[in-house]
Amino acid sequence: MIKTQNLWKIYEIGNEKVQVQALRGVDLEVEKGEYLAIMGPSGSGKSTLMNLIGCLDTPTQGEYYLNSRLVSQMNDDELAFIRNKEIGFVFQTFNLLPRATALHNVELPLIYNGTESKERIQKAKKALEMVDLTDRITHKPNELSGGERQRVAIARAIVNNPSLILADEPTGNLDTATGAEIMKLVDRLHSEGNTIILITHEADIAAHAHRAIHLRDGKIEQDEKVK
Repeated sequence: MIKTQNLWKIYEIGNEKVQVQALRGVDLEVEKGEYLAIMGPSGSGKSTLMNLIGCLDTPTQGEYYLNSRLVSQMNDDELAFIRNKEIGFVFQTFNLLPRATALHNVELPLIYNGTESKERIQKAKKALEMVDLTDRITHKPNELSGGERQRVAIARAIVNNPSLILADEPTGNLDTATGAEIMKLVDRLHSEGNTIILITHEADIAAHAHRAIHLRDGKIEQDEKVK
C-alpha cells in the first residue's frame, strides 16, 4: 500500500541557507491493514516522514508510492485530492473549527470533495455514531471534553472511508485515562480493517501497534514486530 524508496527531505534554514537533512534515504513498505508505529526522539525525522506520507509535503529526493500511485511527483492539486480521498488525519491538537458543531466539523472533508448535502449529513452522523458521539452532534468544541474533541477528530478522519489513517500523537493533549479510551477506539478502527500509522514518542502508545519503526537522525534505525 505504501512504498518509499531512498526518501530524502532537506530543509534550507535562514538567509545563509543552512541545510538540515531531516530524512536521509528512508526505504519503507507498509501493507494494507497494517498497524504501524513511527517512533523516535525529537528531531529524528518522524514528523517529516508523517508529512510526506500524508502528502502534506514533498520529498527532496526519492519516490513515494501510495496504492501503486507515484505521489512524490504530483502537483499541489493532485496532492490535495489524495489527502482528501485517501488519508484521514488525527492530530494531537484536534484541529477543530471552534465555532462549528461536531457534525459540521466532521462534514468538512465531504464539503471539500463536493458531496451533496443530504448524503454528507448522513455520512457525518454515521461517523459520529462509530465513535459513540451521537448525543453530542450539535455541541461545539468548547462544549466538549478533550476526549470528546479527539473523537470528533477521529470521526472526521474516517468519514471519507480513507485507505490510511495517520494519527500524530493522538493522546498527547489528554490525561492517561482519556488517552487509554482513545487508543481503544484506534485499536477498534484497526480491527475493522483500517490501515493505521501512529506517530508517537511514547512506548506505551506504540505498544498498541503490531509493528514499530524507530527513526534516528533521519534514518530507520530499527524495524520490529511489536505483537
